[in-house]
Amino acid sequence: MPELKSRSLIDKLISFDTTSRNPNLDLINFVDGYLKDLGLTPLLVFNEEQTKANLYATLGPEDMPGIMLSGHTDVVPVDGQNWDSDPWQVLEKDGKLFGRGTCDMKGFIAICLAYAPIFLERGLKTPVHLAFSYDEEIGCIGVQTLIEKMKHMPIKPAMCIVGEPTSMEVSLGHKGKRSYDITVRGLEAHSSLTPLGVNAIEFGAELINYMTGMAKRFADEGPFDDAYDVAHTTVHTGVIHGGSALNIVPKECVIRCEFRNLAEHDPDSIIAEIESFARDTLEPRMHAVDMNTGIDIVEATDAPGLNTAADAEVVTFVKSLAGRNDHIKVAFATEAGLFTERVGIPTVICGPGSIEQAHKPNEYCSLEQLALCEQFMERLAESVCEKS
Repeated sequence: MPELKSRSLIDKLISFDTTSRNPNLDLINFVDGYLKDLGLTPLLVFNEEQTKANLYATLGPEDMPGIMLSGHTDVVPVDGQNWDSDPWQVLEKDGKLFGRGTCDMKGFIAICLAYAPIFLERGLKTPVHLAFSYDEEIGCIGVQTLIEKMKHMPIKPAMCIVGEPTSMEVSLGHKGKRSYDITVRGLEAHSSLTPLGVNAIEFGAELINYMTGMAKRFADEGPFDDAYDVAHTTVHTGVIHGGSALNIVPKECVIRCEFRNLAEHDPDSIIAEIESFARDTLEPRMHAVDMNTGIDIVEATDAPGLNTAADAEVVTFVKSLAGRNDHIKVAFATEAGLFTERVGIPTVICGPGSIEQAHKPNEYCSLEQLALCEQFMERLAESVCEKS
């Protein structure tokens, strides 16, 4: 197999520990300098603390829409995982590159960067835009500041390819994801006088039980999309804690829950039903004992679903780049839905590696997958450049 054009850049990007809890500026400053050396002027969009940044850059003409290549720079933690090698140093073994982020998704970003000078050298008749974000892994949070900037750009990309690991298959969709922090505020009392208190845990359990019923209804009645392994919207409670002692009626119960909805299943209607049950059924009973009790539901993250039409121009185009006629949908959430819903950019997902290797110890991306992605970029260059 020929040497990857992106190999040295993969090594470099993996060396930056951009776990979501950390700043990503060392990596962003490296990419910024790399692109400036090519004569570009990247835009950096920072978080409020100036510790993290998105990067956006345009290669070629700036007066026409073009094609956006998108990826996130953050990775999940390696804490508690049993790695056989240093996760921040690429190890090549058995036709695979091991390291945190090799497949999710610094391999794709490195290939984008490796082809930047090739695009420029061959002369771009259609621009290529690079969009690299932060804090995707904790709820697609960071890219939203970039999206606010993009909304006001006079010319926006005509289409977007998000390079999440799909084994270089073309994905038209993913489910949306919303997560919520729910605080049930009860009233403490001695457990021998339970009717005088408001048991936050018990009311929280009723709310969880109601959401479990919603999940069963969605599983039984739909809507359905058989392109997914789980063909319906799911509702899930992941964390619950409350109470301080067995002989005290608990004052507080905190619940963390999420739902992952089909793109055609309105997420506002789902949370509205949960809120209605809390307000109309649970809170009146709580207020009958004490008006200071109640249930607070706060949105933590919101990543819209994606459901790009199979006959959309971006789908036909990306299939030609990937050299395939079929398509899939993926179970995991990505930034693709945000680009489509909030900026109006038709988007698909296509990138090297398998999600089955992501987030695990000994994460890897095969050399074969990375080579396929470089062939993808070669076809893109043939399409958007003056010289082949």
